[in-house]
Amino acid sequence: MTEAPVTALIVAAGSGARLGGALPKQYRPLGGKPVLRHAVEALIGHPRVARVRVVIAADHHQFAAGALAGMDVGEFILGGAERADSVRNGLAAIGDGIVLVHDAACPFCPPEVVDRLLDALASHPGAVPVLPVNDTLARAGEMLGEPIDRSGAVRVQTPQAFHARALRDAIARWNGPSPTDEATVARAAGLEVAAVSGSEMLDKLTTANDWERAETMIASRLVSRTGMGFDVHAFGGDGPLVMGGIVVPHPRGLAGHSDADVVLHAITDAVLGAAALGDIGEHFPPSEPRWKGAASALFLAHAAQLVRERGGIIDHVDCTIIAEEPKVGPHRSAMRSKVAEILGVAIGQVSIKATTTERLGFAGRREGIAAQAVANIRTPGAG
Repeated sequence: MTEAPVTALIVAAGSGARLGGALPKQYRPLGGKPVLRHAVEALIGHPRVARVRVVIAADHHQFAAGALAGMDVGEFILGGAERADSVRNGLAAIGDGIVLVHDAACPFCPPEVVDRLLDALASHPGAVPVLPVNDTLARAGEMLGEPIDRSGAVRVQTPQAFHARALRDAIARWNGPSPTDEATVARAAGLEVAAVSGSEMLDKLTTANDWERAETMIASRLVSRTGMGFDVHAFGGDGPLVMGGIVVPHPRGLAGHSDADVVLHAITDAVLGAAALGDIGEHFPPSEPRWKGAASALFLAHAAQLVRERGGIIDHVDCTIIAEEPKVGPHRSAMRSKVAEILGVAIGQVSIKATTTERLGFAGRREGIAAQAVANIRTPGAG
């Protein structure tokens, strides 16, 4: 029998207040990209999932658009005051078929769990992933209370799978307090909900400790890579002289098709090289008129975005400026700050140095400026 089309409905309308911080947790970067993007990627790439839709808070559109840039998730669905309201709105928007309701705060969903859930729906109207409770349970207040029998107890996770029409009908009949998951509503409506084996990977990010564990897990799967970049520009014209994304006072500027920022060009090539993504000329050919006079910050930001889209993390960049003039020292801090801003990293992850050639060569003759850079990044796998 042909399986009904499967829609993954990711609920991302919460405030994420328990984790703290101004940015809701579903939009905070984890391993170099937003939690919500991790959650979407885990399901959008599954061969049995036809589409992914996302439910967001009314005032989170900008956050969500940035987190999911370039991903095919259709129009965002507006959520409600409670999680159950958001699920109800999502179900109304997607129609019939099979739905996987998943929390955005669970960024990692193993494909085998999705398969187990969908297989279970062949004979049940609903299915959820569960894990056994291995710890001793007890009631607690100010003092430890009586133990609770854990035999048969399980932890219920998401995604939770249902025939959409059955779940929609169950929600319409629910008259209790706001439920914490869909299985509770389905069972109250008399639906049989199958329990399949879940995964520790599906644990929700709730506390700072959860976050640290997730970061550690991601880091263990990343491969460290290094890229090198080099650029040189001759003095020419009246300026301005742009280096490291800032204007440096000097009577002469550098000649080039863009703004000739020798520092950002070298760092851009280093970042692209570390990710094996070619060089700056491939992405921004000087033969294209649209890049004439362009700010090189665009080039570096693009390289950083490509790394993030591939699940990579930029750890550190180091650039050495080779010039007799101008003096770099007075502008070093401003350059580091600007480069860090463009890359989206801390200033402590950016190094800017300068040296001369002891008056040898073109730099020694004050004919131009060169820069060489190294970038260290971590990316998933070695491919």
